[in-house]
Amino acid sequence: MDFSLVKAGKAKRRKQSDIFMKLKAGAVLSCLLAGTTSGWAAGIPAQDGQQTTSQPAALPAAPAQPAPNFTKPLFMRPSDRDFTKARGYFKNPLAPYLPTSAPPGNFANSPKLGELIKDGKIYLSLSDAILLALENNYDIAIQRYNLDIADTDILRTRAGGSFLGVNSGLVEGTLGGSGQTVTSGGGPGGTSASAGGAASGSGGLALTTNGGGPTPENLDPVVTGTVQLERQATQELSPLFYGTDVLNQNTNTYNFAYNQGFITGTALQVTFNNSYTTSNSLFSTYSPALQTTFNAQLTQHILQGFGWGINGRFMVQAKNNRRVADSAFRQQLLYTVNQVENIYWGLVSAYEDLQAKQRSLEQSQSLLADDKRSLQIGTMAPLDVVSATSSVETDRQAVISSESNLEYQQLLMKQAIARSLEDPVLANAPVIPTDRVSLIEMPEERESADDLVRQADANSPSIEQAILTLKNDEITLKGEKNGMLPQVDVYAFYGASALGGQQSPNCENFYTGETCAPNTYPSTSYTSAFGNLFDSSSPNKGAGVQINIPLRNRVAQSAQARSELEYRQAQMRLQQLYVQTRMNVINAQFALTNDRASVQSANATLEYDRQSLDAELKKLHLGASTTANVLQQQRALAIAQNSVISATAKYAIDRAALDEILASTLDRYNISITDAVTGNVKSSPVIPGLQPASNLREVSVPAQQQKLQQQEQQGPPQQPKPIDQPQQ
Repeated sequence: MDFSLVKAGKAKRRKQSDIFMKLKAGAVLSCLLAGTTSGWAAGIPAQDGQQTTSQPAALPAAPAQPAPNFTKPLFMRPSDRDFTKARGYFKNPLAPYLPTSAPPGNFANSPKLGELIKDGKIYLSLSDAILLALENNYDIAIQRYNLDIADTDILRTRAGGSFLGVNSGLVEGTLGGSGQTVTSGGGPGGTSASAGGAASGSGGLALTTNGGGPTPENLDPVVTGTVQLERQATQELSPLFYGTDVLNQNTNTYNFAYNQGFITGTALQVTFNNSYTTSNSLFSTYSPALQTTFNAQLTQHILQGFGWGINGRFMVQAKNNRRVADSAFRQQLLYTVNQVENIYWGLVSAYEDLQAKQRSLEQSQSLLADDKRSLQIGTMAPLDVVSATSSVETDRQAVISSESNLEYQQLLMKQAIARSLEDPVLANAPVIPTDRVSLIEMPEERESADDLVRQADANSPSIEQAILTLKNDEITLKGEKNGMLPQVDVYAFYGASALGGQQSPNCENFYTGETCAPNTYPSTSYTSAFGNLFDSSSPNKGAGVQINIPLRNRVAQSAQARSELEYRQAQMRLQQLYVQTRMNVINAQFALTNDRASVQSANATLEYDRQSLDAELKKLHLGASTTANVLQQQRALAIAQNSVISATAKYAIDRAALDEILASTLDRYNISITDAVTGNVKSSPVIPGLQPASNLREVSVPAQQQKLQQQEQQGPPQQPKPIDQPQQ
C-alpha cells in the first residue's frame, strides 16, 4: 500500500473540513450580524427534510403599551353609606344581627327637566340632555348600584368568605341611538361605538377557576353554646349494674366553644364543657356530680393554605373587583353620554327632515295651484295637473312619515333623560333641539393616529378592566398552585378535666355492699373543680401532625391547568383589545375625514339643485319647461336636503364616537364623575363644536296641512273677462 497517497488523502479531507468549518462559522457570524438568530433562539428545527432559509432582518420592537390611567377617584359611592364597614357592638349590641336596608329608588324626574318646559314645549340643548341623562337615565342608575354591591364583597372577604362578584358589563336598556334619517356610513367599517362589557369573564365558559384554591380560614370569631336540661327515668333490665330497678338521672349540660381563624392559616378552637348530674344509682359516688372539661387546640397549615398571600387573596380580588366596578361605571357614563348624543342628533335630523318635507310640500302645492290656473286659461295640458297632484300626495305622505319619525325620536329622547313619563305635560310636550353641530375641524382630526392610539390605550375602561381581570387571574394561579400541595397541619393542644360535687346519699361500697361512710368522697365545689382545670392536676396535653396526601391528585391538576389556560386566554384577550382599540381609533379618524367630505359634497349638491329648481321654475313661467321637469328638480332638491341632514348628523355622531373610543368625553365635556356617581350634577357640561340653531321653525304639520287643504278646496281665483269680449 502506498502510504503517501493515504496521507495525502487525509490531509485533503482535513483541509476540506477546515474550509467547511470556516464557512459554517462565517455563516453563523453573518446571521448574527443580520439579526436572524431569533428563529434559532426559538428552537425551530427544519422539518420534512426542508432546509432553513435565511430570515429577514428583525423589525424594530413595537413601543410598550402605556400604563393605564385607572379610574379616579377610587371607591366612589352614591351615598354616605359605606358597605365595606361592618356594624359593631358599641352603639348597639344587636346591630350585627339585624338586617340592613337600602333606601328605595327615586323614580321622580330631577327638577331641571321641569324648568326646560316653556309654553308646553321642551327647548333642549345637548348640554341639558347630557345633564338630565346623568341625573335621570336608568342605565346609569342601575350601574350605580354595582358600586355598593362591590363594597359588600370587600366586607365579605374581610371575614374570610369568598367573593360573589359584581356585574361589569354595560347596561343597555335605553332605546335609540340613531334615526331613520341617519343612513350614510362613516369610516370604512362604519364604527360608531367602542367595544364594551370588558372584564366580564372569558367568553363561553360557564364556570371558571376564579376563586379556586384552598378555602381561607373564617376570620370572624364564632361562639357556640349548648344549654340542655334533661330528666330521664330508665327501667333497667339488670339492676345489678345500677343497684335499682328504675334509674332516675337528671343532667344539666352547659357546653361552650370558641373558634377563630387567622389570616396566616392558623385555627384556634377552645371548648369548655360542663355537666350537673344527679342519679339514684347505688354506684354513683357523687350526686349531684359536677364534671367540667377544657381543651384549647391551635392548628397551623404548613403547605396547603399557609400564609397571608393564600388566605388573604380574596380580599385583594374583591378590591380589584371594586376597581373594575369603578371602571365599569366610567365606561357606562361614556357609553350613555354617547348614546344620548346619538339620540339628540337623530332628533335634530328628524326635526330638520320634517322642515324640509314641509317645504317640499309647499312647493308642490304652489306648483299645483299654478298648473290649475294655467289649465283654466288653456295653456297647460290636464296631464300636467294630474302629475302635480300626484306629487302633492307623495309629498304629503312623506310629511306624515317624517312627522311620525320626529314624534318617535322625541319619545326616545324623553325616555333617555327622564325616569317617569306619567306627567301628561311632559309626555305630550314636543322636544325642540336648540343646538346644531359646527363643522369647525376638531384637533383630533389632524392628530397622528399613534398619539390617539396611545391616549385610547391609557384611558380605555375596557383595557383597564382587562388588566384588573388579569391581576385577579394571577392571584387565582397562586391559589390553584397552592391547592396542589399536600395538606400538612401541625397542632398542639392543652386540656384538662375535673370532678366535683357531693357524696351521693345512695352510695354503696361496690366490694362490701355497705353504705358509704360519710365523707368517704369529700365534697368539692365548682370553684375548686374549675381551678383544677389549669393547675395540671389532671392535664391532657400534646402535639401532633396531620397529613392528607391525595395519591393521584387529578382534581387539583385539572384546576391548576385550567387556571393556567384561562390566564393565557386573558392575556390574549388583552392584546386583542389593544389591536381593536387601534383599529377603532383609525377607523373613527377615517370616518371624520369621510364625513366632512360628505357634508361638503352634499352642501354643494344642495346649492346646485336649489339653483336648478329656481331656473326650472322661471322656464316654466316663460313656457320653456314642463311640470315634469320642475317635479324632477324638486325630487333632486329633496334628496339633496336629506343627504345634507344625514351627512351632518353622521359627522356629529362619529365625532362623539371618537371621544368615546379615546375615553376623553368626560374630561372634554367637563363632566365630574363624582357628581355623576351621586346623581346630583352641579355644573352643566360644556360641549365644544356646537352652534345654536338658526331657525327653530314650528313644525305643526296638521295645522299646516289643514291650511293647504283649505286653499286647494277654494280653487284658483277667478280670472277677469277680457274687455273686448262681446256681451251676449
